[in-house]
Amino acid sequence: MVNSDIQFGRNPALLTEAETDDLLQQVSDQIAQNTFDPNHPQRLRQLVECLGDARGMTRLRVAETLGQIGQPAIPCLQEALSHHVNPVVRRAAAKTLTLIADPNSIPTLLQALFNDEDTVVKGSSVAALARMGAAAVPELLDILESPDHPSGTKGHAAWALAFIGADAQKYLYQALASDSSEVRAAVVGAIAKVAYEQPEAGGFEILINALDDSAEIVRCEAAAALGNLGHRPALPKLVELLRHPDWETRKSAALALMKIGDVQALAPLKTTRDQESETAVQKVIELAITQIEKHLT
Repeated sequence: MVNSDIQFGRNPALLTEAETDDLLQQVSDQIAQNTFDPNHPQRLRQLVECLGDARGMTRLRVAETLGQIGQPAIPCLQEALSHHVNPVVRRAAAKTLTLIADPNSIPTLLQALFNDEDTVVKGSSVAALARMGAAAVPELLDILESPDHPSGTKGHAAWALAFIGADAQKYLYQALASDSSEVRAAVVGAIAKVAYEQPEAGGFEILINALDDSAEIVRCEAAAALGNLGHRPALPKLVELLRHPDWETRKSAALALMKIGDVQALAPLKTTRDQESETAVQKVIELAITQIEKHLT
């Protein structure tokens, strides 16, 4: 018989493995028979405690079961993510909220991203935010805009924006006008994913225009995106950037030309190689020339 006298989050070893298995079987049967009572907080808390089980497959089964229960499980999962003493439970709670994908969880996930000491909890929380789609985009953009968040948190936010991709288009295009170079760079990365998924001229045009951005980080992000996408129409602008005053921009342009692999880039690459004063850029240009010539043979 499963112990029903629970103090939530205080005892990570509250249930034995046999009790956990018994509880899971009971709940699974009730869900299958459509007899599970979602208005049973004690039972939901028991299930959330089982996210700390030592068996990985059991934790997965618990998460899937809570995912089936859906919204009624969210308050207990939020409480666990915010306050549980066991980081394994907090991690699993965030992952389970990913399965449910209810935007009402966004504030709790943000607090975990900002404040939890466990890096896996942070990663799982941002993955859940990405799963929320467009509903999470304003908050993610706010993270990038704010001077109060560390680079690691901003990196998580940029990744989430890129993951959301096409679902965030409306917000992304608005954010292109941001005063923050970090926001513009993250938006360029996200638009690159949109362009990959939906290869329309508009997205590629935005990436090419971003090569003229005043910030190095944005120019380099745009060049990398165009190179990864193999977008040949960007060739003239990338060649132009080989003479940019900023050496990181020149290096990014050379790398992009290498990835595009168009023979038309050979002559300007050879010319700039002979004129380049920065050793790091010289090496990249030489590599780009070698790689393009290799494909000609």
